Amino acid sequence: MVRVDLQPRARPGRSRVEDGMKILLIEDSRDLAANVADYLDRLGCVTDHAANGLNGLHLAVTGRYDAIVLDLNLPGMGGLDLLARLRQKALNPTPVLILTARDTEQDRLRGFDCGADDYVTKPFSLAELHARLRAIVRRHQGQAVSVLRVGEIEYDPRSMVARRAGRQLQVTPSGARILEKLMRAAPALVSRADLEHLLWGEHPPDSDAALRGHIHALRSELDRGETRRLLHTVHGIGYRLATDDG
Repeated sequence: MVRVDLQPRARPGRSRVEDGMKILLIEDSRDLAANVADYLDRLGCVTDHAANGLNGLHLAVTGRYDAIVLDLNLPGMGGLDLLARLRQKALNPTPVLILTARDTEQDRLRGFDCGADDYVTKPFSLAELHARLRAIVRRHQGQAVSVLRVGEIEYDPRSMVARRAGRQLQVTPSGARILEKLMRAAPALVSRADLEHLLWGEHPPDSDAALRGHIHALRSELDRGETRRLLHTVHGIGYRLATDDG
């Protein structure tokens, strides 16, 4: 079920993000896709549609979009597999909003861990969907695209490739997000709450075990074979990336 505002009112002075978003909608329900596309188009967006995972991945890799709306239950290729390939193999940083009927915490965590930027469950409000798309596009456009450097570490947000002293790091999509957040803040501390919101939005896991697992994996790869650690834990508060011993 979709709750529809049948007559969305245009507001004066809307930004390019609001008026000109180009959206890729990957959804196997043609009725739902038509409903969403019609609503977004009336708000000034341009919407392309793919009805299965394989076509969706092809469009996502070959086209240029401001954001992708992705269902999980897709024929041909599941949504999570599509997202993992988009992030890890195609190195595509386009913001992705998962739109699905799967509403358990485990489902949300898996979605975010694969690289989703937001997660909306069905039934949903079209107005909220549009607002969330605007938000993730703003965040993405507001980030500088230059290569980030902290000590021996460098990270390119465009290619999602990280290196330490020339060695390419094998990091997950969630690990890359954490690394970018820490590098932008370095050497300042980033709180656990901020990192949880970065990874899981308004639906963080019930315990901090998931975040600690991501930090452990990132630290293991970041400091592997090195004598100087760069990722520091401030117990009970958060984490920081710095060349000192913190």
